[in-house]
Amino acid sequence: MEYRKLGTTDIDVSVICLGTMTWGEQNNQEQAFEQMDYALAQGVNFIDTAELYAIPPKAETYGRTEEIIGEWLKERCSREQIILASKIAGLGDWVPHIRNGRTRFNRQDIVVALDASLKRLQTDYLDLYQLHWPQRNANFFGRLGFEPEEEAHFTPLLETLQVLDEQVQAGKIRHIGLSNETPWGVMRFLQLADQHSLPCVMSVQNPYSLLNRSYEVGLAEISWREKVGLLAYSPLGMGTLSGKYLDEAKPVGSRLTLFPDYTRYCSSEAGRATEKYVALAREHGMNPAQMALAYVNSRSFLTSTIIGATTMEQLRSNIESIQLKLSDEVLEGIEAIHTEHPNPSP
Repeated sequence: MEYRKLGTTDIDVSVICLGTMTWGEQNNQEQAFEQMDYALAQGVNFIDTAELYAIPPKAETYGRTEEIIGEWLKERCSREQIILASKIAGLGDWVPHIRNGRTRFNRQDIVVALDASLKRLQTDYLDLYQLHWPQRNANFFGRLGFEPEEEAHFTPLLETLQVLDEQVQAGKIRHIGLSNETPWGVMRFLQLADQHSLPCVMSVQNPYSLLNRSYEVGLAEISWREKVGLLAYSPLGMGTLSGKYLDEAKPVGSRLTLFPDYTRYCSSEAGRATEKYVALAREHGMNPAQMALAYVNSRSFLTSTIIGATTMEQLRSNIESIQLKLSDEVLEGIEAIHTEHPNPSP
């Protein structure tokens, strides 16, 4: 396994981070325990979760993933062996079961959400606590462009940082991160932290894959210059880059078969790009999913690649991607496809 520093901290996190959002929906507790046991044995020390999980979000499974991790920590693992990250959900009518869909990044909601996560996880602290998506109006979750609108419930970023600082001082969290953020948001948080001696953002958890390299525009430079590394989610485009959905295939039990509304990586343009990436991998004798992950792993602005798996076979293959180094010829092939099909799944 390889390790990189989390932001400017002295914390070494594995380049492969274990994602957890299927636990409590597609995976039961026994299967989740097996995944965590195996990942830890392979040197993966970084686990990412969220109060929102399991996915798709619904009241019946809200917080279930954190509960499973908490049981594993209680039964199988010393807390100090892992770097544990979670997230507070943002504002959204699509999550009415989370604080009535009106969650804010203010003192009341952050304290309530954090304390509940700590209780479910059966731990006294989180190594990294992240804002799952901006409370303000911004272009995230695949939305292109920015449309100004009234923001009657917007909590000032300074207030959010001050509340997070209180939680750091209380020992509940060690460091803070952002997720689904924009260049403006990251730089504004950094500016406020510097001006007011508040906790500095250490990571940005955004989508990044062969099908979505939008992070490279603006955010990659910030990650490099400010040492706020990317935690890349959906590095396989919800599994599409494995090639298993090509030719309109619908594998039994797979995420996009079970939840067809998740169409972010399923456009016709994304399908054409995926066909070419899969063909490139096979031309060079590689597993397509491992090639896609190896590309993400190799980026200079990356801290960790968040993998997710519903089977042990997938998990083993995904973790093994850390051993794969792409040749110049393969990288040139990837760039050629990207030039022809730039960011088909923003």
